[in-house]
Amino acid sequence: MHTELQAVLFDMDGTLVDTERLWRRTVEEEAVRLGLALTEADLSYVLGRAVEDCAAHLADRAPGGAEQATLGEALERRFAELVRRQVVPLPGAVELLAAARIEGVPVALVSASPRSVVDTVLDTLGRHWFTVTVAAGETPRTKPFPDPYRAALTALGTDPGSCVAVEDTPTGVASAEAAGCHVVAVPSLTPVPPAPRRTVVRSLLDVDLALLRRLAATR
Repeated sequence: MHTELQAVLFDMDGTLVDTERLWRRTVEEEAVRLGLALTEADLSYVLGRAVEDCAAHLADRAPGGAEQATLGEALERRFAELVRRQVVPLPGAVELLAAARIEGVPVALVSASPRSVVDTVLDTLGRHWFTVTVAAGETPRTKPFPDPYRAALTALGTDPGSCVAVEDTPTGVASAEAAGCHVVAVPSLTPVPPAPRRTVVRSLLDVDLALLRRLAATR
């Protein structure tokens, strides 16, 4: 049985780059156009979810109705433009990626954003950090289901119990844990409570390879 850290799997939005707020802004602006005012109760349908999931939620709530596919396309276009203009790495992100690279620990990017947005971020953050990337639409189901993490683990050829996922939302945490990974949660816009096989920290500045190795060695 492996006990060493075999890989680190990162969520993207709100975890490595400061895009969770851009996504929330995108959804809020589209909601206003539909005549909706989003509340805290809507956040679980917005944060960490695929564009299609959010579009379906907004379409269901829209007073005059809305076509889900058209709404999804509008959300994706608006978000991609904001990302192109404003994406920045979060504190500690590049340092942690660099440490994993120096130590030879494979890294995967597992995102609920569409490939167009993932590629835009990779152009800024650097594709060379990642052995594998998984975007929304590339697995049968996306977060909170385990499919994206399972796809990354299969591509890496790693044991989930010896890998650590780094996430920022309850939706992403649920996905990674369902796939069998240890999780480090770095909450962005919504709280994430501690739980077995889950460590909650304030920021990526609190995360290093020593912590990730200790978690991977915990069975």
